[in-house]
Amino acid sequence: MTHWNFQELSETPSQTGGPYVHIGLLPKQANIEVFEQNFDNQLVQENTAGERIRLEGRVFDGLDLPLRDVLVEIWQADANGVYPSDADVQDKPADANFLGWGRTGADFETGFWSFNTIKPGAVPGRKGSTQAPHIALVIFARGINMGLHTRVYFDDEAEANAKDPVLNSIEWAKRRQTMIAKRIERDGETVYQFDIRIQGDDETVFLDI
Repeated sequence: MTHWNFQELSETPSQTGGPYVHIGLLPKQANIEVFEQNFDNQLVQENTAGERIRLEGRVFDGLDLPLRDVLVEIWQADANGVYPSDADVQDKPADANFLGWGRTGADFETGFWSFNTIKPGAVPGRKGSTQAPHIALVIFARGINMGLHTRVYFDDEAEANAKDPVLNSIEWAKRRQTMIAKRIERDGETVYQFDIRIQGDDETVFLDI
């Protein structure tokens, strides 16, 4: 039997996400076929209820340069404000045709990432409050030791945003704006644009989760 002297063991050095996060988590993007079922940016099916939207953006570093080797994941409720999880105990069913979770990588040439999803409904908050429609988002990239978590709110939900407990916990209005996506119409498609800035004057608000 081997007896370990744990006092002699040193801490494993930290490792940032990278340098090629897509190879391990999105190998298909690197033309490597590993998984029987690949994760992607499609959260909707043909019969998914709700308003179809496209969420897109780029991740910028402190020099205002777009990152091209970055992984983005999202998690959200369905159009009725229910998460597709047993942890959601609301007395209403989740949409069986909605995945609720997606993963994608930024385009190697442009740095753009996107998700095809639906606009989520409002969800319950703590102490009887209601959270505005939002999408939870996390990014992984080289130079980042841990995933950076934020939320995506919608600029056409001003009334709901004004009552959201998370947005209201951010003191400066300018900082709150870094979590709000802008709606545009493009070729008959509803698009919400959401750029993420890791550093700088317009740094995105990241949440301690």
